[in-house]
Amino acid sequence: MPQTPHIEKHFTSGEVVRDIVIGMADGLTVPFALAAGLSGAVTSTTIIVTAGLAEIVAGSIAMGLGGYLAGRSDAEHYESEYKREIYEIEKLLDHEKDEVIEILETYGLTRKESLPIVESLASRPKDFADFMMRFELGLEKPKPKRALQSGVTIGGAYVFGGLIPLLPYILLSDAGPALKWSVGITVLALFIFGYVKGQFTGAKPFKSAFQTCLIGSLAAGVAYFVARLIGG
Repeated sequence: MPQTPHIEKHFTSGEVVRDIVIGMADGLTVPFALAAGLSGAVTSTTIIVTAGLAEIVAGSIAMGLGGYLAGRSDAEHYESEYKREIYEIEKLLDHEKDEVIEILETYGLTRKESLPIVESLASRPKDFADFMMRFELGLEKPKPKRALQSGVTIGGAYVFGGLIPLLPYILLSDAGPALKWSVGITVLALFIFGYVKGQFTGAKPFKSAFQTCLIGSLAAGVAYFVARLIGG
């Protein structure tokens, strides 16, 4: 009897989603707090828009650079540990074999069952090192362009998120009504963003939406009151 092929679907873009979440979360809250804080001091939106755009540019550069440097640090750390593993395989092979046996024993394999696997790995130093990196140190090899991709993604998400609460100030000339619209679209954007994030990550979309909306709203509210407190 013919069987329907089993096709596994796994979400493999977790790092990208993480970067988008980092950029969007800060982009939605920080420029909102700045614009809302200034709304109590000025009535014209021109100054608010200028300050908001300046903050978005500076914030996106800082966030993007932070993402890039973090990615570079991960790559450098992996390379350093990989070289150390290669050295230990060349100079301390018996010790490394014992470590592999201990790792396999945690998965229920006996020493007798593990020995053929260990000897096979020992004949292939690069595969041996890859095994130790993953199962001893818990490190996955970073993608070559991961650092740049992370920086661009976080910075771009920050710009996109930052323009949302600033949009009413761009379209309206009075800061009072613009603030009300900014609050509304920021909350709506947080809800939609959380829903989409849930769809991508496999979480319940509405639960993700409410959580993101609640946490983002609280963060934006705290930032707003701090900005108003500092501004007098």
